[in-house]
Amino acid sequence: MDAQVIVVGAGIAGLTAARRLTQAGVQVRVLEARERVGGRTHTLRLPVTGVNVDVGGQWVGPNQPHIMALIRELGLETFPTYDAGHNLAFLGGQRLKYRGLIPPLPPQVLLDYALLERRFLALSRCVPLDAPWDTPDAERLDAQTFHTWIAHHARTPQTRALMHLYAGAVFSAAPHEMSLLHALTYTAHGGGINGHTLTRGNALQERVLGGAQAISQRLADALPDVRLQEPAARIEQDAQGVTVHTPRGAHRAAHLIVAVPPALLSGLPFEPPLPPRRTQLQQRQPMGAVIKFMAVYDRPFWRDEGLSGMVVSDRGRVTVTFDNSPAQGSPGVLLGFIEGADAHALAGIPQDTRRDLALQDLARYFGPAARTPLETVQRDWTAEPYSGGCYGALFTPGVWTVFGPALREPVGRIHWAGAESARVWMNYMDGAVESGERAAQELLAAGR
Repeated sequence: MDAQVIVVGAGIAGLTAARRLTQAGVQVRVLEARERVGGRTHTLRLPVTGVNVDVGGQWVGPNQPHIMALIRELGLETFPTYDAGHNLAFLGGQRLKYRGLIPPLPPQVLLDYALLERRFLALSRCVPLDAPWDTPDAERLDAQTFHTWIAHHARTPQTRALMHLYAGAVFSAAPHEMSLLHALTYTAHGGGINGHTLTRGNALQERVLGGAQAISQRLADALPDVRLQEPAARIEQDAQGVTVHTPRGAHRAAHLIVAVPPALLSGLPFEPPLPPRRTQLQQRQPMGAVIKFMAVYDRPFWRDEGLSGMVVSDRGRVTVTFDNSPAQGSPGVLLGFIEGADAHALAGIPQDTRRDLALQDLARYFGPAARTPLETVQRDWTAEPYSGGCYGALFTPGVWTVFGPALREPVGRIHWAGAESARVWMNYMDGAVESGERAAQELLAAGR
């Protein structure tokens, strides 16, 4: 045996599992396909301005106890997302300035949205977070798409637009790409729509000083055996242990924790083959699609106009923006998200063309000054071979109720971690930490 436990995947989930097992005296080896740790978090230092930017996951909040506790444990610090001033909404051809969550829409629209949100949240509160397939009337909820439900219950086009924006911003997908039960489950993990979309007191409140990848880097620095550029090519399991074959050789341990998105496992050979339900689950979990775009300016000029930097828009490629400036406030950084179908449409075009299209949208929102940044950076997560997309997996109709129980169920000596398998804050950094701690505890509880 090369170790007692092998962990495949050096993102937050895999490294958290390795940390907890190492703290318990277990010998662990971590194998990572990339040349870096961090998974779907990646911090870059830009060449012109020298500012650190997160081209992957970046936000944490006080309603996410697992990641906040780990940040404190690692001695890292956070700083608040800038949200002072007015937000902007571009809906139905109108430019609306507002504070809070909902733009100043006509009374009949606000009433329609309030009724739909209340109905949606009431359904989400019925979902058992660790077993969505046990939700009352689960099969009916899982048989329809989120889009079907919105179309049936929303009475105004503005309400439909807001819910489609919610799907893009939170799932990086269109509502027709997921089941209603999945949308309810995901929303319930964050305690409601506001938990996912607001800053103060919610999931977007804080950013990690120095960048979110520092979480994984500090986790890895404290582990004795982390090996990069070792993608799993084949996994074999027998009565005595598990062998992971990589291009650089074979690694053997008594037990294995796999901490990568399920969709990436559909092409990975297992011997003996995984149970049919687990295999089918992996084939039915496509990843969301997002391109993260940032433009850097000498200062955050939008603040001079009393704007927060947050925009939601039902037109254009960049449909959501934030002020992503560093803690000291300079240089100014605007962050724009291209999500779902727009991300798919722009995935194959040259980066310079994509840059120009994104800057057109930023200029429409913030004026001509947005057209001339000092530098830009973009990351198309659909082009990342060891992620396959972002933010996380989508459960299409029927998947939760038919295949959901296989999501966390060990297969012999193989255990599953990763943000997709989390029991809270699925597909977030908090969920990644929770999943890693759960997988480690499964092994420790069994005396392994």
